[in-house]
Amino acid sequence: MWKIYSLLIAVQFLFIHSVCAQGSPAWEHPLLTCTSTDGINFNQPVLFQDSSGVPCAIRWKGDTLICTFQWFREPMGSPTWDRVAVKFSYDDGSTWTNPVPIVINNFPSSYQRPFDPTLVRFANDSLRIYYSSRDGLSGVPDSLINTYSAFSTDGIHYEFEPGARADHPSQRLIDPAVAFFNHSWHYISPKGAPQDGAYHFISPGGIQFSQVQDIPSDSMHNWTGNYLVMDSTELRFYGCGGARIWYNSTPNGGVWNGYVSTNIQGGDPTVFRKRNGIHQLIFTGATLPTSLDEIHSLSNSIEIFPNPIENEFTIRILDPNEDILHFTLTDISGKILHEGTLEEKKIIETNSLASGIYFLLLNTSKSKAVKKLIVSGS
Repeated sequence: MWKIYSLLIAVQFLFIHSVCAQGSPAWEHPLLTCTSTDGINFNQPVLFQDSSGVPCAIRWKGDTLICTFQWFREPMGSPTWDRVAVKFSYDDGSTWTNPVPIVINNFPSSYQRPFDPTLVRFANDSLRIYYSSRDGLSGVPDSLINTYSAFSTDGIHYEFEPGARADHPSQRLIDPAVAFFNHSWHYISPKGAPQDGAYHFISPGGIQFSQVQDIPSDSMHNWTGNYLVMDSTELRFYGCGGARIWYNSTPNGGVWNGYVSTNIQGGDPTVFRKRNGIHQLIFTGATLPTSLDEIHSLSNSIEIFPNPIENEFTIRILDPNEDILHFTLTDISGKILHEGTLEEKKIIETNSLASGIYFLLLNTSKSKAVKKLIVSGS
Protein backbone atom coordinates (compact mmCIF):
# COMPACT_ATOMS: atom_id res chain seq x y z
CA MET A 1 0.00 0.00 0.00
CA TRP A 2 2.92 2.35 0.65
CA LYS A 3 4.08 1.94 -2.97
CA ILE A 4 0.62 2.88 -4.24
CA TYR A 5 0.52 5.90 -1.91
CA SER A 6 3.96 7.03 -3.10
CA LEU A 7 2.84 6.77 -6.71
CA LEU A 8 -0.28 8.80 -5.94
CA ILE A 9 1.90 11.54 -4.49
CA ALA A 10 4.03 11.50 -7.66
CA VAL A 11 0.94 11.85 -9.85
CA GLN A 12 -0.36 14.76 -7.75
CA PHE A 13 3.04 16.46 -7.96
CA LEU A 14 3.09 16.14 -11.74
CA PHE A 15 -0.36 17.67 -12.02
CA ILE A 16 0.07 20.51 -9.55
CA HIS A 17 3.57 21.59 -10.49
CA SER A 18 3.50 21.24 -14.29
CA VAL A 19 2.38 24.67 -15.47
CA CYS A 20 0.50 24.56 -18.71
CA ALA A 21 1.76 24.64 -22.22
CA GLN A 22 5.24 26.07 -21.75
CA GLY A 23 7.59 23.13 -21.23
CA SER A 24 5.97 20.33 -23.23
CA PRO A 25 4.15 19.86 -26.55
CA ALA A 26 0.67 21.37 -26.81
CA TRP A 27 -0.91 18.00 -27.63
CA GLU A 28 0.05 16.66 -24.22
CA HIS A 29 -2.26 19.14 -22.48
CA PRO A 30 -6.02 18.98 -21.90
CA LEU A 31 -8.52 21.80 -21.66
CA LEU A 32 -10.13 21.85 -18.21
CA THR A 33 -13.17 23.76 -16.98
CA CYS A 34 -14.54 24.91 -13.62
CA THR A 35 -17.00 27.45 -12.22
CA SER A 36 -17.04 30.24 -9.66
CA THR A 37 -19.51 32.64 -8.10
CA ASP A 38 -17.05 35.54 -8.00
CA GLY A 39 -14.62 34.86 -10.87
CA ILE A 40 -11.79 34.33 -8.37
CA ASN A 41 -12.42 31.17 -6.35
CA PHE A 42 -13.20 28.27 -8.69
CA ASN A 43 -14.27 24.72 -7.91
CA GLN A 44 -12.47 21.49 -8.88
CA PRO A 45 -11.66 21.47 -12.63
CA VAL A 46 -13.00 18.71 -14.87
CA LEU A 47 -12.09 17.73 -18.41
CA PHE A 48 -13.42 19.94 -21.22
CA GLN A 49 -11.40 18.54 -24.14
CA ASP A 50 -8.31 16.38 -24.42
CA SER A 51 -5.20 17.28 -26.46
CA SER A 52 -6.10 20.94 -26.97
CA GLY A 53 -5.11 24.50 -26.13
CA VAL A 54 -5.73 28.24 -26.62
CA PRO A 55 -9.49 28.28 -25.92
CA CYS A 56 -11.90 31.18 -26.38
CA ALA A 57 -15.53 30.82 -25.31
CA ILE A 58 -18.32 33.36 -25.82
CA ARG A 59 -22.09 33.57 -25.60
CA TRP A 60 -23.47 33.45 -29.10
CA LYS A 61 -27.26 33.70 -28.93
CA GLY A 62 -29.64 32.86 -26.10
CA ASP A 63 -28.35 29.85 -24.19
CA THR A 64 -26.06 28.87 -27.09
CA LEU A 65 -22.35 29.16 -26.35
CA ILE A 66 -19.43 28.50 -28.66
CA CYS A 67 -15.84 27.68 -27.77
CA THR A 68 -12.99 27.64 -30.26
CA PHE A 69 -9.54 26.17 -29.60
CA GLN A 70 -6.52 24.53 -31.18
CA TRP A 71 -7.19 20.78 -31.44
CA PHE A 72 -4.49 18.10 -31.56
CA ARG A 73 -6.51 14.89 -31.91
CA GLU A 74 -4.15 12.16 -33.09
CA PRO A 75 -2.91 10.80 -35.41
CA MET A 76 -0.52 13.50 -36.56
CA GLY A 77 -1.35 14.76 -40.03
CA SER A 78 -5.03 13.87 -39.74
CA PRO A 79 -7.87 16.42 -40.33
CA THR A 80 -8.10 16.85 -36.55
CA TRP A 81 -4.38 17.40 -35.88
CA ASP A 82 -3.36 21.01 -35.11
CA ARG A 83 -6.63 22.45 -36.41
CA VAL A 84 -8.87 25.20 -35.11
CA ALA A 85 -12.04 23.51 -33.86
CA VAL A 86 -15.29 24.53 -32.16
CA LYS A 87 -17.66 23.05 -29.60
CA PHE A 88 -21.21 24.25 -28.91
CA SER A 89 -23.33 24.31 -25.78
CA TYR A 90 -27.10 24.69 -26.11
CA ASP A 91 -27.86 24.70 -22.37
CA ASP A 92 -25.78 27.62 -21.08
CA GLY A 93 -22.57 25.65 -20.64
CA SER A 94 -23.83 22.56 -18.82
CA THR A 95 -23.04 20.20 -21.71
CA TRP A 96 -21.02 20.58 -24.89
CA THR A 97 -20.99 18.95 -28.32
CA ASN A 98 -18.06 17.02 -29.71
CA PRO A 99 -15.46 19.21 -31.44
CA VAL A 100 -15.68 20.00 -35.15
CA PRO A 101 -12.78 21.48 -37.17
CA ILE A 102 -13.71 24.79 -38.77
CA VAL A 103 -13.57 25.42 -42.51
CA ILE A 104 -12.30 28.75 -43.90
CA ASN A 105 -13.40 29.18 -47.50
CA ASN A 106 -11.01 30.96 -49.89
CA PHE A 107 -8.15 30.71 -47.42
CA PRO A 108 -4.95 31.43 -49.40
CA SER A 109 -2.86 28.34 -50.05
CA SER A 110 0.34 30.29 -49.34
CA TYR A 111 -0.77 31.16 -45.78
CA GLN A 112 0.24 29.25 -42.69
CA ARG A 113 -2.53 27.16 -41.17
CA PRO A 114 -4.59 29.30 -38.71
CA PHE A 115 -3.74 29.05 -35.00
CA ASP A 116 -4.41 30.94 -31.74
CA PRO A 117 -8.13 31.53 -32.44
CA THR A 118 -10.39 34.03 -30.69
CA LEU A 119 -14.10 34.64 -31.35
CA VAL A 120 -16.38 37.68 -31.23
CA ARG A 121 -20.11 38.08 -31.85
CA PHE A 122 -21.81 40.85 -33.80
CA ALA A 123 -25.26 42.34 -33.25
CA ASN A 124 -26.87 40.22 -35.99
CA ASP A 125 -25.55 36.99 -34.38
CA SER A 126 -22.82 36.59 -36.97
CA LEU A 127 -19.35 35.61 -35.80
CA ARG A 128 -15.83 36.72 -36.58
CA ILE A 129 -12.84 34.56 -35.75
CA TYR A 130 -9.45 36.23 -35.35
CA TYR A 131 -6.37 34.03 -35.64
CA SER A 132 -2.61 34.08 -36.16
CA SER A 133 -1.14 33.28 -39.56
CA ARG A 134 1.38 34.48 -42.10
CA ASP A 135 1.83 34.65 -45.83
CA GLY A 136 4.67 32.18 -46.10
CA LEU A 137 5.60 33.00 -49.69
CA SER A 138 5.49 36.78 -49.85
CA GLY A 139 8.90 37.70 -48.40
CA VAL A 140 7.61 41.19 -47.47
CA PRO A 141 6.84 42.53 -43.94
CA ASP A 142 3.51 40.71 -44.10
CA SER A 143 5.50 37.47 -43.91
CA LEU A 144 5.76 38.06 -40.17
CA ILE A 145 3.00 36.46 -38.15
CA ASN A 146 0.01 38.80 -37.98
CA THR A 147 -3.65 38.61 -37.02
CA TYR A 148 -6.20 37.74 -39.70
CA SER A 149 -9.93 37.07 -39.60
CA ALA A 150 -12.82 35.18 -41.14
CA PHE A 151 -16.60 35.62 -40.98
CA SER A 152 -19.33 33.05 -40.23
CA THR A 153 -23.05 32.67 -39.67
CA ASP A 154 -23.00 29.08 -38.35
CA GLY A 155 -19.76 28.93 -36.31
CA ILE A 156 -18.23 26.16 -38.46
CA HIS A 157 -17.98 27.53 -42.00
CA TYR A 158 -16.09 30.82 -42.33
CA GLU A 159 -15.25 33.16 -45.20
CA PHE A 160 -11.69 34.48 -45.36
CA GLU A 161 -11.40 38.27 -45.03
CA PRO A 162 -8.40 39.58 -47.04
CA GLY A 163 -5.68 41.59 -45.36
CA ALA A 164 -4.32 41.65 -41.82
CA ARG A 165 -6.54 42.98 -39.04
CA ALA A 166 -3.52 43.94 -36.93
CA ASP A 167 -0.04 44.26 -38.38
CA HIS A 168 3.11 45.32 -36.56
CA PRO A 169 5.86 46.60 -38.88
CA SER A 170 8.67 44.64 -37.22
CA GLN A 171 7.25 42.24 -34.61
CA ARG A 172 5.02 39.19 -34.80
CA LEU A 173 1.49 39.31 -33.39
CA ILE A 174 0.27 36.09 -31.77
CA ASP A 175 -2.37 34.95 -29.25
CA PRO A 176 -4.84 37.76 -30.05
CA ALA A 177 -7.71 38.66 -27.74
CA VAL A 178 -10.53 40.88 -29.01
CA ALA A 179 -13.63 42.42 -27.38
CA PHE A 180 -16.12 45.23 -28.01
CA PHE A 181 -16.23 47.67 -25.09
CA ASN A 182 -17.45 51.25 -24.82
CA HIS A 183 -18.03 51.79 -28.54
CA SER A 184 -14.65 50.40 -29.67
CA TRP A 185 -13.10 47.07 -30.51
CA HIS A 186 -10.07 46.36 -28.30
CA TYR A 187 -7.26 44.02 -29.33
CA ILE A 188 -4.41 42.64 -27.18
CA SER A 189 -1.41 40.56 -28.19
CA PRO A 190 1.41 39.60 -25.77
CA LYS A 191 4.73 41.15 -26.78
CA GLY A 192 6.96 38.26 -25.72
CA ALA A 193 8.30 37.70 -22.22
CA PRO A 194 5.71 38.46 -19.50
CA GLN A 195 7.54 41.61 -18.37
CA ASP A 196 7.33 43.00 -21.91
CA GLY A 197 3.57 43.50 -21.55
CA ALA A 198 1.17 43.52 -24.49
CA TYR A 199 0.40 45.40 -27.67
CA HIS A 200 -2.92 47.25 -27.61
CA PHE A 201 -4.87 48.14 -30.74
CA ILE A 202 -8.35 49.66 -31.16
CA SER A 203 -10.82 49.72 -34.04
CA PRO A 204 -14.26 51.26 -34.67
CA GLY A 205 -15.48 48.29 -36.71
CA GLY A 206 -13.24 45.33 -35.89
CA ILE A 207 -11.48 45.30 -39.27
CA GLN A 208 -8.77 47.95 -39.32
CA PHE A 209 -6.99 48.17 -35.95
CA SER A 210 -4.66 51.02 -34.98
CA GLN A 211 -1.95 50.62 -32.38
CA VAL A 212 -2.22 52.71 -29.20
CA GLN A 213 -0.18 52.71 -26.01
CA ASP A 214 1.20 49.31 -24.98
CA ILE A 215 0.08 47.65 -21.75
CA PRO A 216 2.90 47.31 -19.18
CA SER A 217 3.45 44.15 -17.14
CA ASP A 218 5.94 42.33 -14.93
CA SER A 219 7.66 38.94 -14.86
CA MET A 220 4.74 37.25 -13.08
CA HIS A 221 1.89 38.24 -15.40
CA ASN A 222 1.70 37.10 -19.01
CA TRP A 223 -1.00 38.78 -21.12
CA THR A 224 -1.98 35.57 -22.87
CA GLY A 225 -5.66 34.89 -22.40
CA ASN A 226 -9.01 36.51 -23.16
CA TYR A 227 -11.22 39.50 -22.44
CA LEU A 228 -14.46 39.36 -20.44
CA VAL A 229 -16.90 42.28 -20.63
CA MET A 230 -18.51 42.54 -17.18
CA ASP A 231 -20.70 45.59 -17.91
CA SER A 232 -20.41 49.05 -19.46
CA THR A 233 -17.98 50.16 -16.74
CA GLU A 234 -15.66 47.14 -16.44
CA LEU A 235 -13.64 45.16 -18.96
CA ARG A 236 -11.59 42.28 -17.57
CA PHE A 237 -8.67 40.40 -19.03
CA TYR A 238 -7.95 36.91 -17.70
CA GLY A 239 -4.30 35.95 -18.16
CA CYS A 240 -1.71 33.49 -16.86
CA GLY A 241 1.82 33.37 -15.52
CA GLY A 242 3.27 33.17 -12.06
CA ALA A 243 1.51 30.95 -9.58
CA ARG A 244 -2.10 31.36 -10.71
CA ILE A 245 -4.45 32.48 -13.44
CA TRP A 246 -5.27 36.14 -12.80
CA TYR A 247 -7.43 38.97 -14.05
CA ASN A 248 -7.01 42.71 -14.40
CA SER A 249 -9.82 45.21 -14.99
CA THR A 250 -10.17 48.54 -16.74
CA PRO A 251 -12.91 51.17 -17.06
CA ASN A 252 -11.75 52.32 -20.50
CA GLY A 253 -9.58 49.60 -22.08
CA GLY A 254 -6.31 51.41 -21.47
CA VAL A 255 -5.85 52.15 -17.75
CA TRP A 256 -5.74 48.98 -15.64
CA ASN A 257 -6.62 48.66 -11.95
CA GLY A 258 -4.27 45.89 -10.78
CA TYR A 259 -3.88 42.12 -10.77
CA VAL A 260 -6.25 39.78 -8.92
CA SER A 261 -5.16 36.15 -8.60
CA THR A 262 -7.55 33.21 -8.81
CA ASN A 263 -7.03 29.83 -7.12
CA ILE A 264 -6.39 28.04 -10.45
CA GLN A 265 -3.02 27.22 -11.99
CA GLY A 266 -2.95 26.88 -15.76
CA GLY A 267 -2.76 28.89 -18.96
CA ASP A 268 -4.68 30.39 -21.89
CA PRO A 269 -7.76 31.19 -19.77
CA THR A 270 -11.15 32.16 -21.15
CA VAL A 271 -14.11 33.06 -18.91
CA PHE A 272 -17.76 33.61 -19.71
CA ARG A 273 -20.74 34.22 -17.45
CA LYS A 274 -23.72 31.91 -17.33
CA ARG A 275 -27.29 33.20 -17.14
CA ASN A 276 -27.31 32.82 -13.35
CA GLY A 277 -24.17 34.96 -12.98
CA ILE A 278 -21.80 32.02 -12.45
CA HIS A 279 -18.37 32.41 -14.05
CA GLN A 280 -17.19 29.44 -16.10
CA LEU A 281 -13.46 29.15 -16.78
CA ILE A 282 -11.90 27.05 -19.55
CA PHE A 283 -8.12 26.83 -19.54
CA THR A 284 -5.12 24.78 -20.63
CA GLY A 285 -4.22 22.34 -17.88
CA ALA A 286 -0.94 20.76 -16.90
CA THR A 287 0.52 17.81 -18.74
CA LEU A 288 -1.05 14.63 -17.45
CA PRO A 289 0.91 11.36 -17.61
CA THR A 290 -0.45 8.56 -19.72
CA SER A 291 1.77 6.04 -17.96
CA LEU A 292 4.45 5.76 -15.33
CA ASP A 293 6.43 2.53 -15.32
CA GLU A 294 9.26 1.90 -12.88
CA ILE A 295 10.56 -1.45 -14.15
CA HIS A 296 8.96 -2.61 -17.39
CA SER A 297 6.07 -1.74 -19.67
CA LEU A 298 2.69 -3.37 -19.09
CA SER A 299 1.38 -2.47 -22.55
CA ASN A 300 1.59 -6.09 -23.75
CA SER A 301 0.29 -7.52 -20.51
CA ILE A 302 -3.03 -5.74 -20.02
CA GLU A 303 -5.85 -4.22 -22.01
CA ILE A 304 -7.98 -1.31 -20.72
CA PHE A 305 -11.04 -0.38 -22.76
CA PRO A 306 -12.88 1.73 -23.75
CA ASN A 307 -11.09 5.03 -23.20
CA PRO A 308 -12.78 7.57 -23.21
CA ILE A 309 -15.35 5.90 -20.95
CA GLU A 310 -19.11 6.37 -20.78
CA ASN A 311 -20.59 3.97 -18.20
CA GLU A 312 -17.93 1.35 -17.47
CA PHE A 313 -14.51 0.12 -18.48
CA THR A 314 -12.78 -3.24 -18.50
CA ILE A 315 -9.32 -4.28 -17.33
CA ARG A 316 -8.27 -7.52 -19.01
CA ILE A 317 -5.03 -9.41 -18.31
CA LEU A 318 -3.53 -10.61 -21.60
CA ASP A 319 -0.38 -12.25 -20.25
CA PRO A 320 -1.19 -15.23 -18.00
CA ASN A 321 2.25 -14.87 -16.42
CA GLU A 322 1.57 -11.28 -15.32
CA ASP A 323 0.71 -11.21 -11.63
CA ILE A 324 -1.16 -7.91 -11.29
CA LEU A 325 -2.05 -7.83 -7.63
CA HIS A 326 -3.87 -4.57 -7.06
CA PHE A 327 -5.60 -1.69 -8.86
CA THR A 328 -6.55 1.77 -7.61
CA LEU A 329 -8.75 4.34 -9.38
CA THR A 330 -8.19 7.98 -8.35
CA ASP A 331 -9.28 11.44 -9.47
CA ILE A 332 -6.74 14.09 -10.49
CA SER A 333 -6.29 15.20 -6.89
CA GLY A 334 -5.25 11.66 -5.85
CA LYS A 335 -8.47 10.81 -3.99
CA ILE A 336 -9.05 7.04 -4.05
CA LEU A 337 -12.42 6.24 -5.64
CA HIS A 338 -12.20 2.48 -6.15
CA GLU A 339 -9.63 -0.24 -5.46
CA GLY A 340 -9.35 -3.98 -5.36
CA THR A 341 -7.50 -7.05 -6.59
CA LEU A 342 -7.34 -8.25 -10.17
CA GLU A 343 -7.94 -11.63 -11.69
CA GLU A 344 -8.31 -12.34 -15.41
CA LYS A 345 -10.90 -9.63 -16.07
CA LYS A 346 -12.44 -6.77 -14.12
CA ILE A 347 -15.34 -4.48 -15.11
CA ILE A 348 -15.56 -1.18 -13.24
CA GLU A 349 -18.68 0.99 -13.41
CA THR A 350 -18.25 4.76 -13.72
CA ASN A 351 -21.89 5.93 -13.67
CA SER A 352 -21.33 7.81 -10.42
CA LEU A 353 -18.25 9.69 -11.69
CA ALA A 354 -18.37 13.18 -13.13
CA SER A 355 -16.85 13.76 -16.56
CA GLY A 356 -13.12 14.36 -16.25
CA ILE A 357 -9.67 12.83 -16.00
CA TYR A 358 -8.91 9.89 -13.70
CA PHE A 359 -5.93 7.63 -13.06
CA LEU A 360 -5.81 3.85 -12.88
CA LEU A 361 -2.84 2.63 -10.82
CA LEU A 362 -1.72 -0.96 -11.38
CA ASN A 363 0.63 -2.71 -8.97
CA THR A 364 2.41 -6.01 -9.59
CA SER A 365 5.15 -7.83 -7.77
CA LYS A 366 7.63 -6.49 -10.34
CA SER A 367 6.42 -3.04 -11.32
CA LYS A 368 3.73 -0.42 -11.11
CA ALA A 369 2.14 1.76 -13.77
CA VAL A 370 -0.43 4.51 -14.12
CA LYS A 371 -2.94 4.86 -16.96
CA LYS A 372 -4.83 8.08 -17.65
CA LEU A 373 -8.55 7.52 -18.17
CA ILE A 374 -11.09 9.99 -19.56
CA VAL A 375 -14.69 9.70 -18.34
CA SER A 376 -16.96 11.46 -20.80
CA GLY A 377 -20.31 10.35 -19.39
CA SER A 378 -23.21 8.90 -21.33
